[in-house]
Amino acid sequence: MGSKLDFTVDPKADRSPSEQIAAALRLAIASGALAPGERLPSVRQLAVDVLVNPNTVGKVWRDLERDGVLESRPGDGVFVAAGAPALCRAACRRELRLRLDEWIRDARRAGLEPDEIAEQFVRAKARRSSAARSGGER
Repeated sequence: MGSKLDFTVDPKADRSPSEQIAAALRLAIASGALAPGERLPSVRQLAVDVLVNPNTVGKVWRDLERDGVLESRPGDGVFVAAGAPALCRAACRRELRLRLDEWIRDARRAGLEPDEIAEQFVRAKARRSSAARSGGER
């Protein structure tokens, strides 16, 4: 698979393969790695690339087309829809908010106080900034 769409599916993950593929595509579109009008790999090719059943990729394509993220052009393939970047950025923000809420809930259950939770975010941000400056982050 080309560098624009480079991800793997973890069969042991909490999320289904179709959810992982959809999330990876939304992230690629939200980040600009895939632009409106850009052609996606065929169902068969992506299935081979990420080691899933072609029916799984077909389901993702149909779901994302229904959501307005992708558009099929009969005889030509599947393409990123014109309005996809805004839709994908909004979806990524929602997903990240949910993951953050879950992390905070777990931290509270583990006994961390609000100031300790805030300190974890400060430290994580500092680590990410340091990694970005040293070239260790994409």
